[in-house]
Amino acid sequence: MKIAINKLETLHWPAVSRIYQDGIKTGNATFEQNSPEWEVWDKGHLKACRIVAVADGKVAGWAALSAISQRCVYGGVCEVSVYVAEDFRGRGVGRILLKALIDASEKNGIWTLQAGIFPENKASISLHKSMGFREVGVREKIGRMNDVWRDVVLLEKRSKKI
Repeated sequence: MKIAINKLETLHWPAVSRIYQDGIKTGNATFEQNSPEWEVWDKGHLKACRIVAVADGKVAGWAALSAISQRCVYGGVCEVSVYVAEDFRGRGVGRILLKALIDASEKNGIWTLQAGIFPENKASISLHKSMGFREVGVREKIGRMNDVWRDVVLLEKRSKKI
């Protein structure tokens, strides 16, 4: 399977939104309950660091960064999002996306990437650790989802280039 990495554009949004919604349905990808409208998602993610993986003519996954704060001291710290379409999971798409996202982040002056992942999402934790992220702690009962308190594993990766 050949995978092309492209800039995530408005035209990709229907597929990206479906992939995001499929992740939401797992119950272990995000606290969000619904994929937002394009305008909301667009405002919340860095324009320079948003990509899609295309395989077999389909969007196989997407990755993007969002600022963790508007304060200037955190200008180089971003939150990672990586989502893979159900049909493409377990085929290396997530690794390719995360590698490309890390490269894009460093080209754009981002020195710290962080990810908050539910402990049940072992595949995502494993992927991030394999790409150089380290576990810095667990935020216990940080949020409620469907009336259940959920923990989040906090991982980070510091750039060696920035």
